[in-house]
Amino acid sequence: MELYLYNTLTRRKEKFEPLNPPHVGMYTCGPTVYNYAHIGNLRTYIFEDILKRVLLYNGYIVKHVMNITDVGHLTSDADEGEDKIEREAKKERRTAWEIAEFYTEAFKRDIKKLNILEPDIWCKATDHIKDFIDLILILEKKGYTYKTSDGIYFDTSKVPDYGKLAGQDLENLLPGARVEYNPEKKNPTDFALWKFSPKDVKRQMEWDSPWGIGFPGWHIECSAMSTKYLGQPFDIHCGGIDHIPIHHTNEIAQSEAAYDKPMAKYWLHGEFLVMGEKRMGKSEGNFITLSDLEEKGYHPLSYRYFCLTAHYRSPLRFTWTALESAQRALFRLYENMKRYPQENASYDKKYEEEFHKAINDDLDMPKALAITWELVKDDQVPPEVKRATLLQFDKVLGLSLNNPPEIKIEIPEEIWKLVEERELARKNKDWEKADKIREEIKNKGYIIEDTPQGPRVKKATPLTK
Repeated sequence: MELYLYNTLTRRKEKFEPLNPPHVGMYTCGPTVYNYAHIGNLRTYIFEDILKRVLLYNGYIVKHVMNITDVGHLTSDADEGEDKIEREAKKERRTAWEIAEFYTEAFKRDIKKLNILEPDIWCKATDHIKDFIDLILILEKKGYTYKTSDGIYFDTSKVPDYGKLAGQDLENLLPGARVEYNPEKKNPTDFALWKFSPKDVKRQMEWDSPWGIGFPGWHIECSAMSTKYLGQPFDIHCGGIDHIPIHHTNEIAQSEAAYDKPMAKYWLHGEFLVMGEKRMGKSEGNFITLSDLEEKGYHPLSYRYFCLTAHYRSPLRFTWTALESAQRALFRLYENMKRYPQENASYDKKYEEEFHKAINDDLDMPKALAITWELVKDDQVPPEVKRATLLQFDKVLGLSLNNPPEIKIEIPEEIWKLVEERELARKNKDWEKADKIREEIKNKGYIIEDTPQGPRVKKATPLTK
């Protein structure tokens, strides 16, 4: 069955044809390890995991590379400000190396909880300094670089198709991602390949280079490491849409300038997780981690399920109500799996074909989930066949259907039905009915907290005598 993916580079859905079938080289931009990943970051890694699982489902042999940015990512995309890891080290009074190691391990724990398949190759920026220098030397020899007081820069005016990834949306895609004015730059879009250590400050992470002591620019890292492990061109490069106008645009410019060939054939980008009116982000001040969800009683796989309810190219609005709904749906799926007999049976070919068609249509996971529930509700399919078919689906869904986690349901279904009734009453401005339902919920031993992200329900604390 043919697989179609939306290619940001061409701005259309294309039939997937790898460069060297059945092998697929896939590079995913990993975390900058100065803090915990928030659930908006994790949505991108879930989308990339689905992509990888779909490739495997279609019989491809995937070589997946993910970087760990542990140096060089400054607080501004415009090559200004402090190194995020060095800044965090000062704040936490630890070394930059300790900060990077701590948050790398935290990230790996998070993706394990979300059933995200680990990459075949993890590559840390600090392990590849020589590779970065070698690539900059190639660019220097070909006349693409120039020196300023604070570093070695890439001259974007020498790349005729600079910005092709973002197309006409380059200026409007992310209004906040503007390049700050630097009088020493030849062009506003020029970017640092190597930054010099400040003369008056001793950095923890710095290296000698042909140009002076310093550290690599953020963009050069992915170009050098992807080429080292996958060659150039390779098949698929992924990331969040915030990478399109600057990071991925600059990767393409320097990689293609160095090697005179395309960097990657397909570029796939995941949309934002939205909270209120803003995308979730550390800089936006609406930062929720996976541990925060767990502390509030949500299983990590409930968040994975929640992410599957929207297409990866559509913004996903986070509310506690929506997450609760996803968790209840997932728990119902687990309950069904426990009831189905564990007998040897073949999966249902009709349902598998429908599911396969959905996932091969640019990873249409909402449709794949709908097909999953159609199967569960279909009385014509024997229980043991349902089980075998769901296990087949789970190769892509990644919800641990074969070994459901032990879940303790804190809030009964009847309470959630009342919550939904109350939300409908509030939407219709029937405040009297909404208050009555709130009182009914309270009498059953639960209280509602109304938050900007929707109602939250918890058990009422019993009064002590």
